[in-house]
Amino acid sequence: MMSTPVSRVWIGRGLFLCLALVLIFLRLLPLNTLPKSWAPPDLLLAFTLLWAARRPDLMPAALVAIVFFTADIVFQRPPGLWALMVLLLTEWLRRRSGTLRSASFGQEWLTVAAGLAVTALGYRLLLGLFMTPRPPLSLTASETLLTALIYPLAAITAHWLFGVTRPAPGQVDSLGHRI
Repeated sequence: MMSTPVSRVWIGRGLFLCLALVLIFLRLLPLNTLPKSWAPPDLLLAFTLLWAARRPDLMPAALVAIVFFTADIVFQRPPGLWALMVLLLTEWLRRRSGTLRSASFGQEWLTVAAGLAVTALGYRLLLGLFMTPRPPLSLTASETLLTALIYPLAAITAHWLFGVTRPAPGQVDSLGHRI
């Protein structure tokens, strides 16, 4: 059986954290000050879901919670609500990662897209329940759809730039647990 060295795990986590900070910074840049009728894809979410589906050993729940709680604070969203929704989605994907390993990319993509849709809908419902101002439905729908559509590009980018691939069958982590 193949083993994932501890250094590789920490390098993978560090790469994700650096990527997350860069994506948060880029989203803060004032490239266009006019309001748009569509929302761009959430690249941070796409890469997080990719990491969670393909390499769950590199995505501890605490890292996801810290990154998305920080994003909630920076983007002035209700603190912790989107972080909780993303954490639930990544844990759901982590639980399914064994079956996704043997599935085709299309099945992985559909699983992630379905999770995105349910998470976006749940987030909107919770915002309504707490009587928090919600963005227009068209913006939420366009962001969710474009995030799902950008997932294959994120997969190619993560594969070629960061080496994030599906674990080999029988691969174990440094403690001997199956990945």
